[in-house]
Amino acid sequence: MKFINPTGLYDPRPNGYSHIVVAETPARIIYIAGQGGENAHGELSEDFKTQVEQALRNLQTALDAAGARHTHVSKVTAMIVDHSEARLGVFSSALRTMWGDDPAPACTLIPVPRLALDGMLFEIEATAVQQMDDEIY
Repeated sequence: MKFINPTGLYDPRPNGYSHIVVAETPARIIYIAGQGGENAHGELSEDFKTQVEQALRNLQTALDAAGARHTHVSKVTAMIVDHSEARLGVFSSALRTMWGDDPAPACTLIPVPRLALDGMLFEIEATAVQQMDDEIY
């Protein structure tokens, strides 16, 4: 995949994403349903940061199950209840932590009034593109 942050657009890297991701075929495309902050027992923390961290662990679990890595993720869409600059900071920091020095995916954040479960404050879905010649480590 090619990650592009063109001149003329602000630098999104401090927020943990890229403006453009180009994926070439042939490839295997993996769609991951929205992952919330609930643990394996379905329990949700009341804390936003804890939910974001758990949702990203859930995303990693889904990627592992599909035989993919976070570096295969081309696009994420995040939904935040009661969005604020502070919550954006928490989310951006979590993305930077997950992707580290690897190119970050394209990202859309959607403020929402409510999610599927009572108390759910965050959800993230992802599309991953695994080139047919990629090896899983």
